[in-house]
Amino acid sequence: MTGPMEGVRVLDIATYIAAPYCATVLGEFGAEVIKVEQPGVGDPCRRLGTVSECGDTLVWMSEARNKTSVTLNLKDPRGQEILKRLIADCDVLCENFRPGTLEGWGMGWDVFKAINPRLVMLRVSGYGQTGPYKDKPGFGRIGNAYGGISFLSGDPDRPPATPGSATLADYMSGLYGALGVLMALRSAEATGVGQVIDIGLYEPIFRILDELAPAYDKTGFIRQRMGAPTVNVCPHSHYPTKDGRWVAIACTNDKIYARLADLMGHGAVAGDGKYGTIQQREADRDGVDGMVTDWTLQFDQQEIVTLCEGASVPCGIVAAIDELFEEAQYAARENIVRVKDPRIGDLAVPNVVPRLDGTPGSVDTLGPALGAGNDEIYGGMLGLSEDELTALREAAVI
Repeated sequence: MTGPMEGVRVLDIATYIAAPYCATVLGEFGAEVIKVEQPGVGDPCRRLGTVSECGDTLVWMSEARNKTSVTLNLKDPRGQEILKRLIADCDVLCENFRPGTLEGWGMGWDVFKAINPRLVMLRVSGYGQTGPYKDKPGFGRIGNAYGGISFLSGDPDRPPATPGSATLADYMSGLYGALGVLMALRSAEATGVGQVIDIGLYEPIFRILDELAPAYDKTGFIRQRMGAPTVNVCPHSHYPTKDGRWVAIACTNDKIYARLADLMGHGAVAGDGKYGTIQQREADRDGVDGMVTDWTLQFDQQEIVTLCEGASVPCGIVAAIDELFEEAQYAARENIVRVKDPRIGDLAVPNVVPRLDGTPGSVDTLGPALGAGNDEIYGGMLGLSEDELTALREAAVI
């Protein structure tokens, strides 16, 4: 079986995570991904995170999977000509420079589409290619903040917190970018005409904020930080256990809460009792969460999970990464895959998502050494001679 993206060639000239993650996802499902990096320096992502024994970071080793690295100086006219030759034979181009950067080098969409009318181009930037903020720089943390999720993260009496990871906006942009690329490729197959996918880092974050926008528009409600609980439902939070760990319990309706109340020995407060409806529970969140906390503290984490499962109450552990390596569900689903790499040996990385049963994706290689594919791509694909390659290396073009 071949991957569903087999035959698609992706040119990744971006840096860090956002647009490169789109290329990574496509590569996991069979696309050929050519990663273009600055000669002698490479993608800054090679230096982001924990440094491995080969000199590149674990972020790079995991997130640059299934890619072939070539080096190319895009500021040099000779490098630009090579890029254009690559574009002629590629289906997708991923970039995340600040708007106007490529155009300032004499390149950009108008140039690229004239070379390859079917080209699909993903452009990720802090605020998108248009609007009064288009020239502002942006990173994931800024995307999280401007998109609205950072304001909601943390406890009510504390400053806004990082929503799990400062790179959330990067990964979300890469995912939406991959979705856009797939739709644009289908359109190009039907019409013969490519197009640009334009994403600002903040936009995928804003898109996932459930009813935040319509609730404000309709009622003027401005949701504030709530810590572990969430708006509209209660109890729906994280609760401590006797062994110093935590569980997540989610009662999303009155029936589930009634089952939990019976389990806790407080069945009288459900149904016609004082906490029988969501509105009643929301009016006394502290009382409801306090009751649940008093109960969970009587048992160890796994005991709570077992008790809740027996009562059909949604519950799970609040897992740290070491716990996930021991989880039977992760093992059964192969959510963590070990990949052998010639530079650093065996490494565990997150496996491919989503899961396709007919043409599944795979992690074939980890992040490549800088320029390891120069001969293969420039010599094999473009047909440059050894003398030409040597001259380009000596001129620091590649």
